[in-house]
Amino acid sequence: MIIGQIKDGIVLDHITAGNALRIYHVLGLDRLDCTVALIQHADSKKMGKKDIIKIGQVMDLDFDVLGYLDPGITVNVIRDGELAKREHLSLPEKVTDIIRCKNPRCITSTEPGIPQQFRLTDRKNKVYRCVFCDSEAPTEL
Repeated sequence: MIIGQIKDGIVLDHITAGNALRIYHVLGLDRLDCTVALIQHADSKKMGKKDIIKIGQVMDLDFDVLGYLDPGITVNVIRDGELAKREHLSLPEKVTDIIRCKNPRCITSTEPGIPQQFRLTDRKNKVYRCVFCDSEAPTEL
């Protein structure tokens, strides 16, 4: 299979195999008016299998969302057919308005407009806790 080269755009590489479709929907890539290629279960020397997303335009991405969804992602920005920037993502220390507190008594549940903020408390197990009530975050978005 041959997927064309990108002149200007973004390549999300090293996505955990099977995770690309979820990232595609969370980032709203289905609403873009450009070419988006989704490659699943590609062979990888480093990972065995991986997913890749190629986006045919340069756009702002929320690296905290990407790092939260899949901390091993590499973001490559391509301009004029050349690699302009490369970011290796990891779990963010703090996330805002990415996940919602499940505690019905938390101030973020009772007062609209207060940002949903979580801090990373256990990197190994990917555990985040609400900064307001200390409830553990749900594991899925």
